[in-house]
Amino acid sequence: MTNRTAGWLERSRGKRADRLAALDEKLEQRMPARYGRRRPRRVLAGTGAVMLGLFWVDAAVSWALAPSDTAMIVNFVILGVLVVGGIPLAGQLIAVTRGLTSKRERELDERQLTARLRAFATAHRATTVVMVAVLVAAMIADRDGRESQIPGAALFLILFALLATHALLPLVVAAWQTPDPPPADDEGEVG
Repeated sequence: MTNRTAGWLERSRGKRADRLAALDEKLEQRMPARYGRRRPRRVLAGTGAVMLGLFWVDAAVSWALAPSDTAMIVNFVILGVLVVGGIPLAGQLIAVTRGLTSKRERELDERQLTARLRAFATAHRATTVVMVAVLVAAMIADRDGRESQIPGAALFLILFALLATHALLPLVVAAWQTPDPPPADDEGEVG
């Protein structure tokens, strides 16, 4: 690399680091105090897991009822709930985890890297269990062999639910596993 390119790259990384530091400060200020404790964070993570479960419910309803108006109505209602409730919830989860799953590795310290690795490993195991469960359920439900007719919408929604689970489960797991912050030291105490 030339000096000119290296200088540009350093300035770009410095600006990104400054933006991330400012964002971390904003998240810290805006973070409701209730998420400073483990139980509310776990409730938030559980809500995230329920939202991920809605993707799977949507796929199951489409498998059972498609093609029909009922399947379409249920699909739109569930997708509406996911958009209205899921997007703000994802924002809250990102704030609670302080972007642990979305930041680059070089932007995290050792403790954060360890927490991220643990969250991804746990989410990977859970996603593997989900894939095996879907495979077993499909094998049990599909008894007609070559004459089987799997609705295209159900197949699409199963793949979409799998993608959403793969992408968002690490965030939910990271929120679940986030430890309480260390207690603030009282400077006035004598020990």
